[in-house]
Formats: sequence, C-alpha cells, structure tokens
Amino acid sequence: MAIDHGYTCSCCGEHHAELPMGYSTMAPDVWDASLESDPDSMLSCDQCIVRHEHYFIKGLIEIPVFGSEEPFSWGVWVSLSRVNFARALDVWETPGRESEKPYFGWLSTELGLYSPRTTNLKTNAHTRPIGRRPRIELEPTDHPLAVEQRTGITRDRVREIAEAVLHADDARA
Repeated sequence: MAIDHGYTCSCCGEHHAELPMGYSTMAPDVWDASLESDPDSMLSCDQCIVRHEHYFIKGLIEIPVFGSEEPFSWGVWVSLSRVNFARALDVWETPGRESEKPYFGWLSTELGLYSPRTTNLKTNAHTRPIGRRPRIELEPTDHPLAVEQRTGITRDRVREIAEAVLHADDARA
C-alpha cells in the first residue's frame, strides 16, 4: 500500500499531493525592481548588494520536524557586514569553507506567519560545503520562529504553514 505524503487543505478542501517542506524568498526585503538598473546593486540567487551599502547572503533556517528525517526550511536573506560579506565571497567556491567561523547577521526577510516581526532578528550564518546554502541559526530568544528552530514542529504545523502560504493572497482579498 502506497503512503500518501499529501494533505487535504482545510482552507480550500482540495487534496494536495505533497506537503511542502520549505519555502524561499527571492530577495531581501529591501530589494525592489528599481535597483536592477543600479550599477551599485546586484541580486543573484545567493548574494545581494544594495547600493554598495548593504550586503546579504541567502541561507536556510532549518526546523526539525517530529517523525521526519527532513527538516522544514525557510530560504531567507541575512545582512552581513561588508567585511564578512567579502570573506564569504572569498571562500564561496573554496573546498573546506564549512570550517569558517559563523558570520553574524540580521534576518532581512519578513515571514508574515510569525508575530512579532522576523525582520532584524539576530542570526549566525554557518557556511556549509560548496553547493549547500548556509545554515541560518537564530539567536535563542522567545521569538516563535527561534523557539520552533530550537524545539521542532509537528507535521500538523508544516500543514498549517503550507495552508497559510498557499492561501496568503486569499487573506488579503
């Protein structure tokens, strides 16, 4: 008998074939389309510079899921100092880069499912082997996202997140 890894959405009643184990944002919150033509700004899938003043890398906030080998993850952006950003770029394609000390940063992605806001939570970005995004560790506070990262979540919570993300536009209508 095949195991159904999907879920029936409590918002729309539809059965979805798979429960997503992560979501990602395309750019830090400060990025906007007008910066695309700015020669002092750039956005790639892993790094971002805004007006040669603000520096960001993309990483994953991984949250253990009870009963699952696979964590739930949020693909987020973290601001780094100019020095740490330069160092991260220097070792980006260097084997053994995972031995780098973590880079302090500020979470630069607003995850609207959490209250209070997630923007500007303190983080440490842990570099991993080439081809893997940095692991973003939140400061161990009582913020709900930080608590989830430390203590883990259930599959029911993953489903709640999926429903909230899938129907975010419905809530704004």
